[in-house]
Amino acid sequence: PFGHSGEYAMQRFFSKDFAHYKQSVRVVEKLENDGMGLNLTWEVRDAILNHSGENEATTLEGKIIKVADRIAYINHDIDDAIRGGVLSIDDIPKDLINTLGKGHGERINKMVSSVVQASTNQPFIKFTDEIGQATMELRSFLFKNVYTSKVAKAQEEKAIEMLRILFEYFVKRPNEMPEIYKKNLEAEGVERCVCDYLAGMTDRYAIDLFRELYVPSTWRRQI
Repeated sequence: PFGHSGEYAMQRFFSKDFAHYKQSVRVVEKLENDGMGLNLTWEVRDAILNHSGENEATTLEGKIIKVADRIAYINHDIDDAIRGGVLSIDDIPKDLINTLGKGHGERINKMVSSVVQASTNQPFIKFTDEIGQATMELRSFLFKNVYTSKVAKAQEEKAIEMLRILFEYFVKRPNEMPEIYKKNLEAEGVERCVCDYLAGMTDRYAIDLFRELYVPSTWRRQI
């Protein structure tokens, strides 16, 4: 839950080595299918493990995932920031608008078409130089004006504190977790299993669970 803020929370409260891409591999290998895993090929698991950051997948299909992930989160984060009042479309530098487009669909089309143009019949996956540079500049703009803005940071602190409270709650009460997470308690330890449970939540699920555990319901007078 809460994207990279949730990842940072798990690094603080569970392990410095926690990373969302490692957790994703754990999900498909050890948690899905009632703990039996999904029996995915090595190439698919390699693509999952290396879809983010400086990591590089081995196959071209895996490299596409990394580029697609970047295209998706940049454009969806712009839309989320505008809806949340953190950003206005007019805040985006005009040169980036002129290169990539103003609308959601137009930007995605420019980015995807660029990758197709630059990568067809090539042993690599990449953007054309112009679109690639503009995309990275737009990403840097988002880091400065959205991801690390005062509004985002204020919400991040709330999210991290909420996850800390939930983590400590279930470490003390592991039997209140769903069965799929309890079954590994003896073999892997309480904190590992609690991390699995929290890492698998959506924002809304975590908020609703926190509210259920810690926010009193409205009392109704019995007549």
